[in-house]
Amino acid sequence: MIQKNRINSIYRRSLTMESKTARLFFIDAMRAWAILMMLQGHFVDGLLDNVFRDNSSVFYNVWKYFRGITAPVFFTVSGFIVTYLLLKNTQLGWSNPRIKKSLKRGLQLIFLGYLLRINLLGLLKGQIYKATYLVDVLHIIGFSILGIIGIYLLTQRFKNYVFPLILLLISFVLFIIEPIYANHSFSWLPEFIANYFTRANGSVFTIIPWIGYATFGGFLSVLFNKYGQLKSLYPMAIALTIIFGVTLLFVSSPIFALLFETTNIELFNKIASNNYLFIRLGDVLLVFALFMLARNLWQQRLILKVGQNTLSIYVIHFMILYGSFTGLGLYRFYNHSLSPEIVIPGALIFMTACTFLALLYARYEKQLYLLLAQSLKDSKILLDSGLVYLHRNLRVLKYKAFKRARFTRN
Repeated sequence: MIQKNRINSIYRRSLTMESKTARLFFIDAMRAWAILMMLQGHFVDGLLDNVFRDNSSVFYNVWKYFRGITAPVFFTVSGFIVTYLLLKNTQLGWSNPRIKKSLKRGLQLIFLGYLLRINLLGLLKGQIYKATYLVDVLHIIGFSILGIIGIYLLTQRFKNYVFPLILLLISFVLFIIEPIYANHSFSWLPEFIANYFTRANGSVFTIIPWIGYATFGGFLSVLFNKYGQLKSLYPMAIALTIIFGVTLLFVSSPIFALLFETTNIELFNKIASNNYLFIRLGDVLLVFALFMLARNLWQQRLILKVGQNTLSIYVIHFMILYGSFTGLGLYRFYNHSLSPEIVIPGALIFMTACTFLALLYARYEKQLYLLLAQSLKDSKILLDSGLVYLHRNLRVLKYKAFKRARFTRN
């Protein structure tokens, strides 16, 4: 009996170790960091008075630079996660259960992106504002998921290296041709479709080039999935991400300038003069390296919880800051009007409040769904009984009206 218990204990311990190695804790930590950076970035950028936006200030420039890293990290990690979960399952093609889950998730994010921009007060007036059709983070992540799934399905019949190669090629091509389409308005398309390709109408993000970060994240995920069992995985991954990250940061612009001098192709000159996409990709790789270096610190429950509830945090922050559904958010009342003395502690309180509410929602999510389902069921019963009562009374009224009309004729 003792021997049997000991075997069971060893088996459970081995399963626990397997689950720990299967889950990449540093990715959850990166998601947590990215969503918190996004919260403070949106809060400060939306409410800080323009008087204090001083480009000569070291502190402001440092804040602005790190704020610029947030979106590339967020998109890259999103592509990494969807691809990692996809490849984790050994079943291929449509038989892979992650396909349907990911497709559902992608469509859900796109729908939620539009839902958060709906103004209910406008709908009551019979108006749908143009801002409803603007494209934001959720739309692009949703389309990134759909795109990665599509590429995965199309490359199933080819060699294993074709899938990651196409992902990497898409990232490279989208970043290279950015100067060509950057100023194009796509006015020949309906506006709600054009918003996915141009920022001219007010969209924050566009399919091109931002999906490029998601596909690059998918490419990294394939490498982690393939070499995940190697003992030297992290030392190699850290070294390579640092090397390529530093190269993209400091060498990519001179390389494009040299290509322009050699070929006289104007596209290379435009990239060299505004090389933000490849530089940000270098930043992303360095962030990956830092989080992998400190990977043993990220197994704390709170950090993992935050990383696993980024969608709820994003939705709550959008409602509080931008006033989803009502238009009555902080942005409406304090748009570019606060001083740093108020904005900095306000950002900390805002981050804490959004995170707390999201974790509270995650804790009682099942109970809330059960309560909602029961409320809908009770409402249906009440509606059915009301309709029966109304139908019965209508029959009585009809009978009385018929008798009265007959009496009047007589």
